[in-house]
Amino acid sequence: MNTSSIVRRTAVALALCGAVQGVPAQDKRVGQDQVVQDGIVLKPIERDSIKARWRDFTAPEKAINEQSAQQYLALLSQAREKGVLVPESDPQVKRLRAIAQRIIPNTARWNASAQGWKWQVNLLKSNEVNAFCMPGGRIAFYTGIIDKLNLTDDEIAAVMGHEIAHALREHGRERQSKATTTGLVTQLGGALFSAWSGYDVRGLANTAGQLYVLKFSRDEEREADLVGLDIAARSGYDPRAGIALWNKMAALDGRGAPPELLSTHPGGANRIEQIQDHMNVLLPLYARTKGTSVDRLPAYRGNVASR
Repeated sequence: MNTSSIVRRTAVALALCGAVQGVPAQDKRVGQDQVVQDGIVLKPIERDSIKARWRDFTAPEKAINEQSAQQYLALLSQAREKGVLVPESDPQVKRLRAIAQRIIPNTARWNASAQGWKWQVNLLKSNEVNAFCMPGGRIAFYTGIIDKLNLTDDEIAAVMGHEIAHALREHGRERQSKATTTGLVTQLGGALFSAWSGYDVRGLANTAGQLYVLKFSRDEEREADLVGLDIAARSGYDPRAGIALWNKMAALDGRGAPPELLSTHPGGANRIEQIQDHMNVLLPLYARTKGTSVDRLPAYRGNVASR
C-alpha cells in the first residue's frame, strides 16, 4: 500500500471519529452546564435554547405524547383481547396502584408538567422481566418482574421510580432527537467520505453513530436510577432497595448480559456503586418519612429472588 493510500485511509478513520464525536460537541457544552438538584448532578431540561428548539423540531412533545397515548391504549386493548390484562380487582394491581399513589405527589419537583398528567398503572401477564412508564404517566408492569425477582414494595418503588424518572426527565424525546440527529450526520458524513476516499464506509459510520446513541442511553439510565430513588425515598420507600434490586437483576442476567459498551443499560456493578455513592443524600430523605435518623434505621431486608 503506497503512502498516499495510507494517508487517505487514516484521514477517513479520523474524520469518521470526528463525525461521531462532533455530534455530541453541543451536548458536551451542555454537560459542563450541569445543575445539582437534591444532591444529584443532572443535565438541565432546556426550554429556551438552540438545542431545545432543535429537539422540539426532531421530537415534538405534543406528537410524542399523542403517540404514547395511542400506543398505551393499543397495548391495553391487545392485552385485554388476549386475556393477559390483569383485572383491577387483583391484589397485585391494587398493590402497584397503592405504591404509585404514594410516589406520584413527589414527581412534580422533577418536572412541573407531571401535575397535569393522567396517570395510569396496569399489570400484564408475561414472563418478561420488564416495566415502563410512557410520557404522560402511563405505567405498565409485567408479572415476570414481580414474580421472578420476588419484589418487596420498596423494590417495586425503586423500579417504578426509575421508569417514571425516564418520563419526567424526557429521556424518550432526547433519545429520539439524538438518534435523528446522529442518523443524519452519519449518513451524510459516510456518503461524503465514501465518495472522497473511494472506500464504502457508510456501514462503519452507521455503527459508530449507534454506539454514540447507546452511550447516551446508559447515561439516562444512571440518571433515572438516582431520580427514581429520590422519588421513592421521599414517598417512604427504602432507597437501599435499589441495591437489592440490581443485585437480583445481575443474578438473573448472569452471563447473558451484553458488554456494557453495546448495551443501552450500564452494568449492574456500575449502577450499584453509583447508588451507594448517593446514600448520604437518599437515606436522610427516607429516614425523615419514618420520623427517625439515618443511624436509627434498621438494616434493609429484602426477599430472595425466585429461581
